[in-house]
Amino acid sequence: MIAILGAGKMGEALLSGVLRAGRRPSELVATARREERASLLRERYGIETVSNADAAAKAGTLVIAVKPQDMGALLDEIRPHVGGDRLVISMAAGIPTAFIEERLPAGTPVVRVMSNTPVHVDEAMSVISAGSHAGEEHLKLAEELLSPVGKVLRIPESLQDGATALSGSGPAYFYYLVEAMVDAGILLGMPRAAALEMVIQSAVGAAVMLRDSGEHPVLLREAVTSPGGTTIAAIRELERHGVRAAVLEAIEAARNRGRELAGG
Repeated sequence: MIAILGAGKMGEALLSGVLRAGRRPSELVATARREERASLLRERYGIETVSNADAAAKAGTLVIAVKPQDMGALLDEIRPHVGGDRLVISMAAGIPTAFIEERLPAGTPVVRVMSNTPVHVDEAMSVISAGSHAGEEHLKLAEELLSPVGKVLRIPESLQDGATALSGSGPAYFYYLVEAMVDAGILLGMPRAAALEMVIQSAVGAAVMLRDSGEHPVLLREAVTSPGGTTIAAIRELERHGVRAAVLEAIEAARNRGRELAGG
């Protein structure tokens, strides 16, 4: 049985994806802080909602999807109920596996996950890292759980803060770029709806080409950039304004902020 502790937006998205992938509602339980939230989950998915302690006692895999600031209290609550055969999967940003291992029975396998909001449309990028007691079988279980809602990649835990900055926050960077491009379309006289449709489809098409063609992004960009043409004029302005350097510095800043938050 799988228990999702803290079935907020990300937890519910995972729950929904797992059910769509073929798991039966009887194979899952969830917890929620508020009864109205628990009631909604029961009605929407036909699953059982229980207390955190009961979830920890009855499920073999515990997916912890609470906010980072709530992690310590949750671990204290479930510790007496976590057996040595449990797998704990943490989706809490910035919380190292050592923090969780110290607060659960010795030898508890922990897998750390950073996913992102496209989990809601089964297009998530999830990166996973093993704690000191997690082995190949635990990583495979985590992959099986997460693969219905997107791609899964294994990385060393030392790179998790970087992954949070790159792919965890990544969708926001693309939305920011789309917002700016739509504003540019409006500046050029286009209706907002038309500008938005053009930009969204351009983004989707470019993403599919990146994913499916196997070509390096530089080659794909060069294929659009004719000598003396419109695209190179735009690229020159982006370079003149230091957009590439700004992207590097922004993602590095996100990584550093993640480390600060993890350190309390």
